[in-house]
Amino acid sequence: MLPQIHFILGIVFVAILYFFFSPIISIFGLTIILLSSVVIDIDHYIYYIFKKNDLNPFTAYKWYIKNIRKLYSMSKEQKKKIYLGFYFLHGVESLIILLFLGFYLYPIFNFIFIGLLFHLFVDFITEIMFEQRFSKLSVIYNLFIFKKLTNLDAI
Repeated sequence: MLPQIHFILGIVFVAILYFFFSPIISIFGLTIILLSSVVIDIDHYIYYIFKKNDLNPFTAYKWYIKNIRKLYSMSKEQKKKIYLGFYFLHGVESLIILLFLGFYLYPIFNFIFIGLLFHLFVDFITEIMFEQRFSKLSVIYNLFIFKKLTNLDAI
């Protein structure tokens, strides 16, 4: 899903949280939730930098748009053979780390946890609907299983 859509959905999510939890969650906490629900996609940009050896964020965005279109035009069987990339923040491992950091270190990590959890939930819905699979459940699982598949860029 594109960052601007994550941002719009994040605003709706934060508005709902504000309506139900406004005295409990401060405006600062809601802002952290919103930002973390979008900034998690920085790992897509980092993957692009290492994959293409290019720092231009506009070129990275165009590259992802091209690859998304290519992926969505494929059949369900073709999609099963595709490796989308290594996105180190898109997995349950990041959530577990944030949960521990929030519990043991600073409560601000709880807000980041909520933002990432919302982001991954929206990604889950989107991938099930359009890609007919969910490839961002576990970073470790993806590293070992999906790496054997064909990279979308090679097609």
